[in-house]
Amino acid sequence: MPQYSLQVNGQPQTVDVPADMPLLWALRDVLDLTGTKYGCGVGSCGSCTVLIDGKAVKSCQYPASACVGKQVTTIEGLSADATHPVQQAWIDMNVPQCGYCQSGQIMSTVALLKQYPKPTDAQINEVMSQVVCRCGTYERIRKAIHKAAELSAKS
Repeated sequence: MPQYSLQVNGQPQTVDVPADMPLLWALRDVLDLTGTKYGCGVGSCGSCTVLIDGKAVKSCQYPASACVGKQVTTIEGLSADATHPVQQAWIDMNVPQCGYCQSGQIMSTVALLKQYPKPTDAQINEVMSQVVCRCGTYERIRKAIHKAAELSAKS
């Protein structure tokens, strides 16, 4: 089996996986980073969203072998103690209901705020439509994104 050297959450990692193994499974099953969730497996729900070189990517559709030379960030890599502005906004606004999609929502928000530091509701809707929340907490998500933008501007 081929061996791939990856940078995950700022740390070098080596994985022995087939070339076509989705990054999602390399993260969860090989590296034991289970914050990234499996939702649909076909790239429709966004629960598995991680950042690759700062961009939101659905890890169920992205081969681990394609990550060589790129920086992969999972929910575990944002902060050790939930002090990242987006995580703090999520806590402050009590966003999660069941919580299953929230790592995908948070990682998508981090990428959104990198692109649009003060996003409009239309920009939020466009980007966040890529992650499905089965509980329907979209209003709390939108409020948390605006709060995260404020917190990010202060830090």
